[in-house]
Amino acid sequence: MTTPFYGAACQIDFPAAETRVEISSRVDRMCEIVEQTVVGYEPFFDVRLLAFPEFAHAIPVYPTAGELAEKLAVELPNEHTEQYVELARKLGCYIQTGSFLEVDNAYPGHVFNTTVLIGPTGILSKYRKVNPWIPWEVHSSPHDIAGYNEDVFPVADTELGKIAVATCYDWLFPETIRELAFRGAEIMIRISAYMDPWGASEPMDWWTLVNRTRALENMTYVVAANQGAEMRNYPPFSWPGGSMVVDYDGRILAQADPGPGEKVVVAPIDIGALRYERERRLGHDTIAHTRSSLYEYLSAEKLAPAETDISIESLEKRIRQAKSKTSE
Repeated sequence: MTTPFYGAACQIDFPAAETRVEISSRVDRMCEIVEQTVVGYEPFFDVRLLAFPEFAHAIPVYPTAGELAEKLAVELPNEHTEQYVELARKLGCYIQTGSFLEVDNAYPGHVFNTTVLIGPTGILSKYRKVNPWIPWEVHSSPHDIAGYNEDVFPVADTELGKIAVATCYDWLFPETIRELAFRGAEIMIRISAYMDPWGASEPMDWWTLVNRTRALENMTYVVAANQGAEMRNYPPFSWPGGSMVVDYDGRILAQADPGPGEKVVVAPIDIGALRYERERRLGHDTIAHTRSSLYEYLSAEKLAPAETDISIESLEKRIRQAKSKTSE
């Protein structure tokens, strides 16, 4: 039997880092936000799960993967993740970090957009963005690497429930979230840097629409943390925030007002109620009702795997090739 708790979607507003030396100050501030949130709300309810946005530590401000590796990317785990572990242990909470630009000696020439779920016992899962926002994101996807043998879609089984994460543009690919749902995810975290005009304001409020849709179609909670950076911090885009928590029927439980700046919104998560409804319902159970054998599109490969040291120019070429396949 799980105990209900509160989840927090936390948005931030940092200038874009130009070197990895700047990462530590961002980690310090996010740890401050975690402690302030957990302690501040303690008289009212227990905040146990906190999520931060994509690019919280570093944004891809350089046009090639080689430059990102040289100036901003880090290996994981590192001293920053250890700082989060110590805090999670102290407070008894779980932290979905904002993303790091990651290098890994096992995959030379590649830079990943990576987030880790951290709990009191350490790192519980590592997720590398499957669908970089091309052509502007010159990161690698696990899809790009022949023989990649790590878990692409991890789901962490925790005392809070089964927790999964996917990053920003991943959420516009229903199959990405569907895979996590079929692996048993009960809480889906979205770390995001979703910019205007596709933010939290009508008529182009893709952010809100997609979060609610993925929640109801997979019957999961969604904790979605979006960037709140002012335009001058992450040009050329403005970042609308709107961080939110959604329940398994697609109801918004809490949402930050659209607009930049540091904000934290909290809302209740009741995994016991979710499990009861999943077991009880015969209608609107799109997992149990799925007729998987009918669908052929996933076997039709469109976007070719990328090479190492990706650039915007090489990504544009791959996209044109994929478009030509679609039109055949």
